[in-house]
Formats: sequence, structure tokens, C-alpha cells
Amino acid sequence: MTDPLLYSYDWTDMNTLAEPAAFNVETALADPLEIDRYGDAVAAHARGKIPDDRFTAIRLQMGTYGQRQTGVNMLRVKAPGGALSADQLDAIGDVAAHFAEHPAAHITTRESVQIHFIPLDQTPAAMHRLAESNLTTREACSNTVRNMTACAMAGACPRERTDINKHVEGAVVHFLRNPLNQQLPRKFKISFSACESDCAQGMLHDLGVIATTKDGQPGFRLIAGGGLGHKPREAIVVDSFVPEGELLAAMEAVITLHNKHSDRTKRAKSRLKFLVERFGETGFVARYKEEFARSREALAATPGPIGEWRKPQEVPAPGPGAPRAVFAQRQPGLFTVPVSVPLGHVKAGQWRGLGTLLRNFGLEQMRTTQDQNLVIRDVPKSQVLSVIEAIQAIGFEVPNEGDNVVACPGTWTCRLGITGSQEMGALLTGKALGLRVRVSGCHNGCAQPETGDIGLYGEGRRLHGKLVPHYQFYLGGDGMAGGRLARKGPSVPVGRAIAAVERVVATYQATRESDERFFTWVHRQADTYFTELLADLVGVQPHEVEGLLKDYGDAIDFKPAQLGGGECAGAAQVFIGAAFFSAAHERRYRDAFFAQHRIAPAIECARHDVQLIAQGIHDLLHPAPTFKVKRTIDDLAELAAALSAEAPAAVVEPLAAFAATLGSTADAEGAANAETDWAAVFAHINAWVHEAAAFCSTQDPQLDLHGALPNDKRAAQPVVFQRRTPPAAVHLAPVRPAAEVYEPMYHG
Repeated sequence: MTDPLLYSYDWTDMNTLAEPAAFNVETALADPLEIDRYGDAVAAHARGKIPDDRFTAIRLQMGTYGQRQTGVNMLRVKAPGGALSADQLDAIGDVAAHFAEHPAAHITTRESVQIHFIPLDQTPAAMHRLAESNLTTREACSNTVRNMTACAMAGACPRERTDINKHVEGAVVHFLRNPLNQQLPRKFKISFSACESDCAQGMLHDLGVIATTKDGQPGFRLIAGGGLGHKPREAIVVDSFVPEGELLAAMEAVITLHNKHSDRTKRAKSRLKFLVERFGETGFVARYKEEFARSREALAATPGPIGEWRKPQEVPAPGPGAPRAVFAQRQPGLFTVPVSVPLGHVKAGQWRGLGTLLRNFGLEQMRTTQDQNLVIRDVPKSQVLSVIEAIQAIGFEVPNEGDNVVACPGTWTCRLGITGSQEMGALLTGKALGLRVRVSGCHNGCAQPETGDIGLYGEGRRLHGKLVPHYQFYLGGDGMAGGRLARKGPSVPVGRAIAAVERVVATYQATRESDERFFTWVHRQADTYFTELLADLVGVQPHEVEGLLKDYGDAIDFKPAQLGGGECAGAAQVFIGAAFFSAAHERRYRDAFFAQHRIAPAIECARHDVQLIAQGIHDLLHPAPTFKVKRTIDDLAELAAALSAEAPAAVVEPLAAFAATLGSTADAEGAANAETDWAAVFAHINAWVHEAAAFCSTQDPQLDLHGALPNDKRAAQPVVFQRRTPPAAVHLAPVRPAAEVYEPMYHG
């Protein structure tokens, strides 16, 4: 057995950390100057210089999420594909120990890491510590492309067609800080699977990328419009085959549809799945094809990542999340060791212990998984038992039959939490042997209940004049290829939910046919089967209500907290900001087409660029009533006339000139053939964008357009990534003691 003291929390080696290498902001994930700007905003907000609603947008863009507890925040750390190196594990442990009031961090079903209970004024310093290992929180929250997930065995699975990690990395670099997705109507979630088994569960994502082949050529199948929570929907096939080199353009086309057409006024209806519902599957696919034709041409000089493709081996798919046992990789002699992390919680010292484990065994990285566990990859057969002993010394085990339980934070920290999903998850451990249990504290579904064998959503129901905490049951979910979202069952009072789970499991074991899967057993039952099976647990007589009023772990009767809503949808939309970022996307395409000497489409992009900003200024000066659709003015001359009385001449006069120079859409080909110095015209438009931004900033002093304006030097120049203080003077806060009230939630 490895010496447990090896993993004690020792900071004496902090001064020996190597200096990070120079990096370019176009390829690195972390940007220290960006964190400095965020720190300035934190200080300005503390002085009352930035109002709460605008500051909310700033901190969410940087991955800082409010909690139900006042004065502290959750910092969400992105781990693309779940990959974390030893240095990154150390950094997470450092932040949890020195900046969080409860020194631990939580693995999410999005393969991110969440560190809770960090005071707001400490978040910039915490981000800088993470950035030293190139970990970023940028766009981990808000209306952006969130952390991109991948199947846990990507790069090592015998079934895979290619090492999808290369494509994940390429997409992350392409979309991070990309103006297209800085102010989307709503968040956007992407998964990558290395074969048609789709262990990354593309079905439930806004966009699922699935490796496949066609006529011997490598490429991808794209599915889009999936989602859980409010009105769950399975993704549809939008493209059965995209050549490998065109992947980024195809992804950009789907995101562009979301940016252009999804509802920005009703955030409950703003996810991509509602756009599929609005257009219909045929209409959505037709619009995708139009957008893809354009993005493919614009990104012709920016091909997607190219991987090594291979013939898949005929072995069972490992499934979503971590394998349930030591797993033989496609690389001969190497194995993956799964780590069971109860409810995804890892203490600060354990993070650093995991980093030490990687170094001791000469391993490159480990991965977080969609079931809140970890996998340690590339372990030689001779070291498997030693690695397992090291895992046990840190306080974990390999998975066992009853621990496949996932739970979101629920009322522990989340402002939207209705029930204590953490407490329920802990109580359900061992209650459903061999089955996947998923518990969410509300109907947002962060624990992915509709993809579990047994899924529970927390809710409140009024019975006999009293509000009683309940769990809505979902049964028979499977997010992989060939699966489906779970069937909706009855809603059971919290105090009877464990008994309901035990009854469902016992009935399955008693009535299944031979080795029948739970999934198959559930879906062959009649529509009323589970309602009848649990009827006595659902029904509550008046004299029984008093015994059902408390949620697990609560000393008082159930009452959902009135916290003003959650923040997963981001702050209120700033429409003028969205206009500038959408215009920046058009400007990227304009410059790409111009570099290809394709003048007509470049002119079209230039017209869209100008129209978006002019329309945004018009809407800023003439705001429509709340939830009313604003009138779109396509004609630039009409926009110039509409703005002439209120906007300065530096904005209106060039706009009128652009109307004459750029003409209409029908004139684009003719304009392209004219003897016009289009480079000069586009430069003039760039200058006008800056004038327009300056004017808008006078109308809205908190407007942040960083990254949306032409000639952004921060996006083009290499930056040396240095410590903010010399290594010998790294200032970390004293290790914070664990808050005892939260300690029972952490296992191991």
C-alpha cells in the first residue's frame, strides 16, 4: 500500500514550480491580461461604478457563478474533453485550499470542475493561479459555447475510428473568444464521440459530433437540437456526413443559426431545441445547409484538425462516463483505471494527491467524466494494482456495483435548487445495484436524469394545503446511439422516494426476462405500469402530510428559497453588444472572402456588418417594449435617415455613404466588378465601427465591446505568460478550514 502521507497537503514546493512558457492568445486557453480586466471590473463593482446586472454579465463570462449563499461564488473551470494534467490538478487543489471557504471541488456532468464558496474579491487571484497551468474559466458560464465534452475513452478506446481529442482541441481553440459566440441567445453545449456508439451522448446536446466514415473517407455525423430540462428533446440529424476538413465550418454553421434566429427575449425558449421546434426538422436542416455553404467557403483557408483514422475493433462500447472496471485500451499492454468519486466531490488535498500520482507513475493526464468520476489512462499492466493502491491511499476506490449515482449540487449551493439532491444521491448509493441513478434538485436537469436508468427531478407539490417536496421519476433513459430519453413516471414525495426506487429495482429483478436490460424492461411496459406500481407511495392522505413536509437534511418544513432565479441563462441580454459581436463575425467572413479574391461575398458580409451595428444603434435609441419583436430595417439608407436626428455626423454620414457604395444584395456582383478600392472601403468601415462603438458607449457607459472591434491587437499579438509575482513570493491565502455544516456531503 502506498504511504498515505505521500498525499498530505504540503506547500513547501510552491517555489520550485517551473515558469510557464510563452504562449499566443490565439492558441492558449488562459489569458492573464483578460483576468486583470476582470479584476478591475470586480473592484469597480465594489465601488459602485458598475451596476449589478451588468457586472453579472461580466463575471458569468469569466465563469464566476452566484450561489444561494451570499458573499461567495462558484468558479467553474473548463476541462475540454475532461483532460487534466498533474500541474492542472495541483492548481485546482491550490485554489480549493487557499481561496474557497470549503476546500473541495466538484466534478460536473459537463466534465468541468466547480470550486464553490470563493469570496468575489478572491476570484481574480484564483483565476490567475489556474491560469499558471493554462486552465481557464472563460466562457464556462453565460450565453456562450460551454466546455466541450468527449467520451471518456477518446484516444484509447478499441472501438474508436480516430483520436477525437485532436478535434476537440481544435474546436476549443477555434471557438474560445470567437466573436460569434460571445453573446449568444443562450448557452450552447457540444459533445464529441469517436465512433457511432456515441458514448458522449450527443442526443442531449445542442450539437453532437460523431466520428464516422463514408465510402472510405473520414468525417463526422452531426446531430443538433437536443436538450434536457424544460421540454426535453432528442437531437436530430442535421448532416449525415461532414468531411473531416470541414468540421469547424459545419459546427460554426449550427452555432450561427442559434445566434441569428434563437429567441433573445424569452430565455425559457432560447435554447437551440426550440429553434428546431419552430422551424421544423426539415426547415432547420435547410437553413443549416445554407449557412454551411457560406461558412465552408469563408473558412476554406481554415481547415479542421486532421487525425489518424483506424478500423474499429469489435468490442463492447465502454458506455457514458467512466468504465465500470479496469479497461483494456487499444494500445497493447495499456489499461485505463477508473476512479469512483462519490457524487463528484474531491477535497483539496486529494486533487494534489492525484497530481502526485500521475508524476509518480509517469502518466500524462487523467480525465473527468460525465458521470462525475475520473479515469487514469495509459497504465501498464504491471502497474495497475499499484495505481489502484495509490487511488485508495488518496481516499477513493474503483467503481463498484452500487455507486453509479450522479447528483447536481441542488440546495447545497444552487440558487435554482428545490430539493437536496446531494443528500438524496448519498442515500441512494447502494440502492440500485448495477443501475445508473441520476438526481437533480430542479427541472434544469444538470444531473441528466432523463439519461439514467432511474432519474429524479426535485419539485414542490401542494397537497391538502401544504407544500410537499417531491421527486419526479424518469425511467429507462440512455443517451447513447440506439437509446432514448427516459419515460416520465409519477411524482413521489421525497420521504417516499427511496422506497419507490427500491420497489422499481425489486420489480425489475423479479420480472425481467433472462438478462434483459433495465432500459428494455422499462420500455416494454404499458403507459400506466409505473403509475400503478407506485400508486400507494404517490397518494397522500390528509393525516400523512405532516410526516412528509421536510426534505432530507432539513430541520424545518419544506419551502423553496426565493432567490430571484438562477444564473445559468446569463444576465439580461444587452442587444447592442450582441449586435457588435455578430457584426465582428461578419467582418471575419468579409476578410476571409476578400483574401480569396471573392469580392461579391465580401461585399455582402460588409453590408451585414454595417447593417447589424446600425440596427443595433437604432434599437438602442428606440427600445421596443419588453418582449416585443423589434422591427428590422435592412436598407442602409433608411437606417441612416432614421438615425440622422439623434446620432452624431461621424456615425450617420459614413453610414449614408456605405449605403451608396455597398448597394443592395442584388447589386453585389455588379459592385464586385466595379473599379472600387475595396480594401480602402473595408478600412473605412472598420474606422466607422470604432466611431459607432464610441457613440454607443456614451449611451451605455458599461458597454463592454472588447473582442468585438476591428484590429483588436490583443487577439493578434503573442503575449508572454508570466507570473504576476516572482515564484518566491507567491501569495496564497492561508488554507481555509472546512465548514462543518457542509462536511457530510464529502466522502472519502
